[in-house]
Amino acid sequence: MSTGKRASIVDSRRIGRLPPAHEGALEAASGELRDLRGRPLRDLRISVTDRCNFRCTYCMPKEVFGSDYAFLPQASLLSFAEITRLARLFLAHGVHKIRLTGGEPLVRKGIEDLVAMLAELRTTEGAPPEITLTTNGSLLARKARGLKAAGLSRVTVSLDSLDEAVFQAMNDVGFPVAGVLAAIDAAQAAGFERIKVNMVVKRGTNDQEIVPMARHFRGSGITLRFIEFMDVGSTNHWRMQQVVPSREVLARLQAEFPLVPLQASAPGETAERWGYAGADGQFDPALGEVGFISSVTKAFCGTCNRIRLSTEGQLFTCLFATQGWDLRTLVRGGATDAQLSQAIADIWHGRNDRYSELRASLPHKEGDDDGERRIEMSYIGG
Repeated sequence: MSTGKRASIVDSRRIGRLPPAHEGALEAASGELRDLRGRPLRDLRISVTDRCNFRCTYCMPKEVFGSDYAFLPQASLLSFAEITRLARLFLAHGVHKIRLTGGEPLVRKGIEDLVAMLAELRTTEGAPPEITLTTNGSLLARKARGLKAAGLSRVTVSLDSLDEAVFQAMNDVGFPVAGVLAAIDAAQAAGFERIKVNMVVKRGTNDQEIVPMARHFRGSGITLRFIEFMDVGSTNHWRMQQVVPSREVLARLQAEFPLVPLQASAPGETAERWGYAGADGQFDPALGEVGFISSVTKAFCGTCNRIRLSTEGQLFTCLFATQGWDLRTLVRGGATDAQLSQAIADIWHGRNDRYSELRASLPHKEGDDDGERRIEMSYIGG
């Protein structure tokens, strides 16, 4: 790995700005927040580790994240108590759903304990938050029952192909398809419902697997979601020519299966939903549905209600951010709940992100200055 690549990745994890300071005493800010575009805050995504045991080419390519890559030291990571404290303040601002991500969140030791701590929190309506987790599935089979018992609501598993050679080439560590399928079975056996499988579609790499994947999960109780290959970070060598637009994926599926459009499951939902139709031409819940996440060709910035907390306490208002806000320094510097709550409110009130809407008008250059490099997805969380 070249020195230049190492330097750019380290810089992409640089400590962010401190939120604006407030003079005098504060009462804890609470209640619904709206950003500059009128979008509410509903979804908190927490990256619990920057480590992963896969080296997926579209996320953590091995030539950058090699054996000599310096991951964050344990002391830099937010503790479970720090994460829970911040999550409680986000819930007071209207968050209803918490998603645990990474890296690979299941490599974080004791992740079940964090789930249990978060499950004790309550939304402004007095209900427990929906706690979800996205995983590559490699460790899920052994942890599924413990996660369910701890209070995890749902699980999403990444799987990019059923073809062994294709899948192993994409995860780049030789992990077998059977291991992920066994993990999905274990999650179902543990009592998880509404399990989702995410497939990142990359032209010329795995787009031939679109129909086989749909055929496999149709009628299984699992929702398969197709994700357009995105220009997240600066190391996955993204090219527009490698993007398979969701409309093309849908057309391929419709050539094989009758599909009907479905309503969004919740405000701000990222996936466009389509259901398999039965003989009567109507949606058949027994056959299930598919979803399309089209950040490149059909931006959903206008309804985005998500905020992201990195593993070391940097807060990001967009997946495609170049810089975050440093909450860890406030937490460890003795900030009160009122000060932290006000910082969160100030950050969201000033949010105006809409990168995906602007993508087509922005230049995409190799070797951009470090200050313009976007944060890597393995650090910020997917």
